Amino acid sequence: LGRSSSSSSSSEEMLEFEHMRECHAFLDRFYVSRIGIRVVAGQYLALRLRPREGYIGLICQETSPYEVVKEAITDASYMCECRYGGFPNVIIKGRLDLTFPYIPTQLHYILLELLKNAMRATVEHHGVQNIHKWPAVEVIIADGFSNEDVVIKIADVGGGISRSNMNKIWSYLFTTADSTIQDGLVSQDNQVDHSVEAPLAGLGYGLPISKSYARYFGGDVSINSMDGYGTDAFVHLRRLGDTREPLPF
Repeated sequence: LGRSSSSSSSSEEMLEFEHMRECHAFLDRFYVSRIGIRVVAGQYLALRLRPREGYIGLICQETSPYEVVKEAITDASYMCECRYGGFPNVIIKGRLDLTFPYIPTQLHYILLELLKNAMRATVEHHGVQNIHKWPAVEVIIADGFSNEDVVIKIADVGGGISRSNMNKIWSYLFTTADSTIQDGLVSQDNQVDHSVEAPLAGLGYGLPISKSYARYFGGDVSINSMDGYGTDAFVHLRRLGDTREPLPF
């Protein structure tokens, strides 16, 4: 009876999730439109300001993935330390000298989301108290003269994602984080609207919006996971500049 009840509950959850596909599609279109408007408006405003060396508006002509990764690691480490009292080390490998035209702020957003996920998974899987046993997160920057994409891989040994959840990770309504994390996002104080603490995870928006940012310029974000071991996240960044804007329809 217990097994039948559990199976029925799981089926109901899957059915409810399937019914949200229209909502997911709407949010995809909404956020791609929002990203497009922000890029156009931001580029126009940036071009009217005093020029910055190496920039054309928002676009840095020599964006260094290595430098952006280091900034994202600093931010993610701070957030992880605030939450758990420490953070895993991050090792950066590959083409550390690589530069290419891109918008650094968008790349930073994508990398920050993936690094936050990797750090949280590592800490929670290996135990908050076992700070000296936390394995390092690896970031690998890959590029070659014949590659059409710059690829950044973020690999963790944080226990991975179950196969049943892999089709849900791109949903705006799904998160593997503890639901109690959301309790601090809205303050109970009537004098303020929101808590001043930035959450390490728990909203469910990070991955799908990161994918939208990457896809806007012809790239993508993909996730491969081994349940019980860890997860590899791949960021593909188009560098050829021959991609049309993905207008939502």
